[in-house]
Amino acid sequence: MKSCEKLSLGNKRHFQFIVFLVLLANISLGQSYPDTLCEKRLKAVAWTAGVTYIGSMTALYGMWYSDYESTSFKFFDDSDEWLGMDKAGHSITAYQISRYGYDILRWTGLEDRKSMWWSSGVGLLFLTNVEVFDAYSKGWGFSWGDFGANVAGTGLFIGQQLLWNNQRMMLKISYSESDLAQFRPELLGSNTLERIFKDYNGQTAWLSISPGSFMENSWFPKWLCFSVGFGGQNMLGGSFNPEFNDAGTVLPAIDPYRQYYLSLDIDLGRLKTKSKFLNTVLSAVSVLKIPAPTAEFSRGRTTWHWLYF
Repeated sequence: MKSCEKLSLGNKRHFQFIVFLVLLANISLGQSYPDTLCEKRLKAVAWTAGVTYIGSMTALYGMWYSDYESTSFKFFDDSDEWLGMDKAGHSITAYQISRYGYDILRWTGLEDRKSMWWSSGVGLLFLTNVEVFDAYSKGWGFSWGDFGANVAGTGLFIGQQLLWNNQRMMLKISYSESDLAQFRPELLGSNTLERIFKDYNGQTAWLSISPGSFMENSWFPKWLCFSVGFGGQNMLGGSFNPEFNDAGTVLPAIDPYRQYYLSLDIDLGRLKTKSKFLNTVLSAVSVLKIPAPTAEFSRGRTTWHWLYF
């Protein structure tokens, strides 16, 4: 049970960190980058990042790890849990941390490549630190799967910056509340806010691709994207569905299955308005895939959704 709780809470921690970065990025996203380095801005960002890193690590350890017995460093294989949705969450988190961090550093006037490496490095350091905490906590362990997913998300950002100096493909998230959390509220969430972060049945991971960004002087709008999605359903536990929940209630006998999606999306960060504030808001919330007509492929059949989020 601890491994299942660890994975769900870990996903919650990562998305809380994204929320912090979204708020911090409001000072930079949607604005033009200065041509020269502003040392005051850079110092402010460096101090904020340092204090936040130390504070978040201290709070994280106190909230989730201090009540558990410490052990020697060990590994934990969770590759078969949650149909891979937790790994998708790790990749999205790593990618978005790199993206937001890059924009924040570019806002200071730091040059492009340095902003890319520093934002990606600090983000990966933060996520790896969480895995190290897991490695020394009884019942958990360092997950190579989680680490690999973190590296993949960071690598997607770095690769595109090196190739195109542009993010033509973005990892995003969407959520539609499932009806399964009621059966295991202790694991999947007891209210709407908890379920957004903890119920993998309601989450969908997306890769949104902008065809127009690959075509110079094309009529195809660069903000219009095609999206490939991945999700899972009927998951009441990590690697298997138990017969009873923590309260001893019999759980429904359902089989977990994967879901795949094709949809349209809008890269909100590419929509430029006359308002700097609105541009900032659009860029900051572009981690979310917009609701759109979607085709779902699961259990050997195709289902059409006129509007799916």
